Amino acid sequence: MNATRIKNALWGAFIADAMAMPVHWYYRRKYIKEEFDGGITKYEDAPHPHPESFMVGMGYHPNITKAKELGRPFDIVHKHLHFYDTNYNDLDIELSVHAGEHKNAMPDKNERYHYHHGLKAGENTLGANLIRVLMRSIIKEGLYKQDVFIEDFIHYLTTPGLNTDPYTEVYIRAWFENFSNGVPPHACAEEQRNVWSIGSNGGIIRPLVLALTSKSTFQALGVALQHQQITHRSDNVSSALCVLAPLLHALLDKEDPLPTLNKFASKVQRTKISGAELSRTYAEHNGPGNIPKDEMWKIHTEFSELNVNLDTLMKNHTEDEVLGSVFTTGCYPEQSLPVLMYLLYKNKFDFEASILANTNAGGDNVHRGIILGLLAGASNDNIPHELKTGLVEYASIHQEIEEFVKVIKYD
Repeated sequence: MNATRIKNALWGAFIADAMAMPVHWYYRRKYIKEEFDGGITKYEDAPHPHPESFMVGMGYHPNITKAKELGRPFDIVHKHLHFYDTNYNDLDIELSVHAGEHKNAMPDKNERYHYHHGLKAGENTLGANLIRVLMRSIIKEGLYKQDVFIEDFIHYLTTPGLNTDPYTEVYIRAWFENFSNGVPPHACAEEQRNVWSIGSNGGIIRPLVLALTSKSTFQALGVALQHQQITHRSDNVSSALCVLAPLLHALLDKEDPLPTLNKFASKVQRTKISGAELSRTYAEHNGPGNIPKDEMWKIHTEFSELNVNLDTLMKNHTEDEVLGSVFTTGCYPEQSLPVLMYLLYKNKFDFEASILANTNAGGDNVHRGIILGLLAGASNDNIPHELKTGLVEYASIHQEIEEFVKVIKYD
């Protein structure tokens, strides 16, 4: 692996995140085309309102009494408190509509705030900024230390003004609820068996970046899986990392991207319930939160005898069919791995084309995009400079990438 490819992988993560931000969680791609003149082609502001947003009313209920007794901070939403249903505010926005892909409860359209409300063109979301928290902790210590990262993670999320992104994923809220109850920091991660969406793309991002710190693929997978357990106790996240960490290393080693991707895609099993059938199941229950835990576990962890075959997908399905009918574009790794692999394969690892294809695919295009961006960057020797400089935090991201790669000692 060489330093340039590692830097490009990191640039890919930040670029894909910022590009996808304005249309994050747009499941109906017609909305993307209507609002952005045929689709996203450049960095854009987060619009208002978001046609399918159900961020308003998301729950966060820390044990405030216990947290104060222990001297542990608990407020992670700060100025965005009015978007959340918590035990230290009164939600004054009525949730009266069951709509969108999953039929979750949401407000009327004029109060349907974007998940990244207020972010401007080229700004990064919390998911990408937590990569920076990880990178800065490694730069500061000269190596990865789990306890230092956890301290920095807590500081970043509980210090007003550091995180400007309103959207805190459920894993973060669950983590701080456990933290407020006195659980040791290294054990605060929630389990997918208890909270269905712990098995999400967000659990892959930082572990995959940490895999860059090891020259050994064997060791890289170990450190990735260990880091995952800090925030995501999920079988599906672990399974995804077992494919993605070795794939990332293979691309960084300049293996031919298309046959390499094909080889790793064939290791990914397809679930029994997928795509349109999965979305229909959620809608029938008026949102996935109404499906019993055991049934949710079965839905997401029962696999078929079929593995992903990219050539077959290309031959037998249109892109519109792949993105929704065959696989959902939601946050689940077992759905997202085939989707992001398909988009990279179809676009032959062309960096900009792959990033834009992921953006305009909608759904969880931000977190899925960070993963795709890492892979696309790792397979390219050059990244368009204007995509880097278009990032609002370009100068500081550039410095952190340079220092990070210097610390991990790649030539």
